[in-house]
Amino acid sequence: MTTIEGINPSVPPGGTGCAECEETGGWWVHLRRCAQCGHIGCCDTSPEQHATRHAKTAGHPVIRSFEPGESWFWDYQAEQLYESGPSLAPPEHRPEDQPVPGPAGRVPGDWQSHIHY
Repeated sequence: MTTIEGINPSVPPGGTGCAECEETGGWWVHLRRCAQCGHIGCCDTSPEQHATRHAKTAGHPVIRSFEPGESWFWDYQAEQLYESGPSLAPPEHRPEDQPVPGPAGRVPGDWQSHIHY
């Protein structure tokens, strides 16, 4: 297995949705988990891109997808994708009944006009 600096596999995720979007009533497309502290942020396609902001402000360089069926990691400093890595403390993904985009009830009808490609 590849060793990736900046991962603490014993830290559980900080929640089931983007922490900042939850605080502000926002929404997200996909979720990412900080592999060092467990912060859950929204992906770069999402309007607010909180996972990348967290990585830059906290100095935590590695995220993992928090989507069901995905186990890849991204290292912002090295700009490198890892198809797999160590198992992280559970749960390893958002609740499967949570819609994409989510959360239910907060995604605008014209959501596609608000995302980044």
